[in-house]
Amino acid sequence: MTPAAARAAGPTDQSSPAGQPEQLEPLAGYTIGITAARRRKELGAALERRGAKVVYAPAIQIVPLADDSELLQATERCLAAPLDVVVATTGIGFRGWMDAAEAWGLAEKLTEAVDAATVLARGPKARGAIRAGGLRETWSPESESSSEVLDYLMSGDDLSGKRIAVQLHGEPLRDLVDTLRLAGADVIEVPVYRWVPPDDPTPLYRLLDTVATGGLDAVAFTSAPAAASFLQTADQRDCGPAVRAALRGPVLAACVGPVTAGPLVREDIPVVQPARSRLGALAREIVEQVPARQGQVVPAAGHLLDVRGHAVAVDGRLVPLSSASMTLLRQLIARPGQVVSRRDLLGLTPGDGGDEHAVEVAVGRLRAALGDPRIVLTVVKRGYRLAYEPERASSRDGHWRY
Repeated sequence: MTPAAARAAGPTDQSSPAGQPEQLEPLAGYTIGITAARRRKELGAALERRGAKVVYAPAIQIVPLADDSELLQATERCLAAPLDVVVATTGIGFRGWMDAAEAWGLAEKLTEAVDAATVLARGPKARGAIRAGGLRETWSPESESSSEVLDYLMSGDDLSGKRIAVQLHGEPLRDLVDTLRLAGADVIEVPVYRWVPPDDPTPLYRLLDTVATGGLDAVAFTSAPAAASFLQTADQRDCGPAVRAALRGPVLAACVGPVTAGPLVREDIPVVQPARSRLGALAREIVEQVPARQGQVVPAAGHLLDVRGHAVAVDGRLVPLSSASMTLLRQLIARPGQVVSRRDLLGLTPGDGGDEHAVEVAVGRLRAALGDPRIVLTVVKRGYRLAYEPERASSRDGHWRY
């Protein structure tokens, strides 16, 4: 056999010692999609610092309504008679309402009206905006959910005839508003801003297509409207079933809190969420969950292979792989040490005519990327196998265990 033929055939079983693997950032090799309209760069930067590749694709955009007649009419209704309760649902919304009142010359009257009422803040951001306006909230739920606000109101005094102003957060709060009205309350909906589709939906379309094919490791959601818009847009593009299947399988849905998770949970899509509904906590949750869910560490030919979303770390050296090479490597790792026939690999390796030569070329490219051809062994007339070392177990921290 000529040297060239020997190289093409690949190595036989041999091993060589490898140095201690280098330490990589926990998200190196993983791709995370971000659907947020606001503070997306802040979340993205936190993930990129931990090694992630971030894809930005806002599912919505915020349209402020400072000059909108609906907001002015709602404000005038609030000032027409004393308010009994004011519900602030978001910090940006409550501040926007006060800013609009300032522009109309109604800020002092509105502040007085709110100050005289029982003020409920749905979460800490709304609470902060209330206090920044020189006001004070009466109560705020630990869950940061509108449903707990509703429970609080319904468990108190008779609501018949009570005037309740509810600051909306981009979409109608039908359950809250309708229940209060059925209880006899006069509910004033205050539409400070609304969510609409992004001006340029192209990034969202690309993200949906990538999710549908499992090409992403996780998608981060920071608002319920963004989660709902994500699914609705998938349906409009006829990829809804594929997107939902991916989110129930290889692609992790990470939500900042239970309210955001609502549209996904209602579709039976599993989600992960931090204990506290904060961007920093969401970033930490992704850092913890994605490697634990997606990662796979395998010893082979004296090396430690840490298989990640779109790359493999060989002894701590991150090696980006094409989708074909990654698929091939995952097939070999799925049956560590066992022979995978060329026929089984035919459908995974693109090439002219789809013959076994395409498999050989694909294996050659994978070997070249891994840097040590001994990692993938040729079994003559049968196929290929990973030079798996079952006597060595490894941990994600990169230390060998025996």
